[in-house]
Amino acid sequence: MTTIVLTGISTSIGVESTARAAHEHAYNVVIATDATSDRDPASHSHSTEKIFPRLGRTATTEEILAALVQP
Repeated sequence: MTTIVLTGISTSIGVESTARAAHEHAYNVVIATDATSDRDPASHSHSTEKIFPRLGRTATTEEILAALVQP
């Protein structure tokens, strides 16, 4: 396994810390930004706009699923 796709709740804590750990272990990280959430909208925006792009690729669920079916 070389790629990890992340979704989940608590964008600014759980998803972000998992993305950081995966990035540190040299995995290709893809975060489904439309499948993550946080209680604090400002924290969610900061994570998805500033932090996640530094740790890997961000995409929508639809974009990720489309990439999986390509040969």
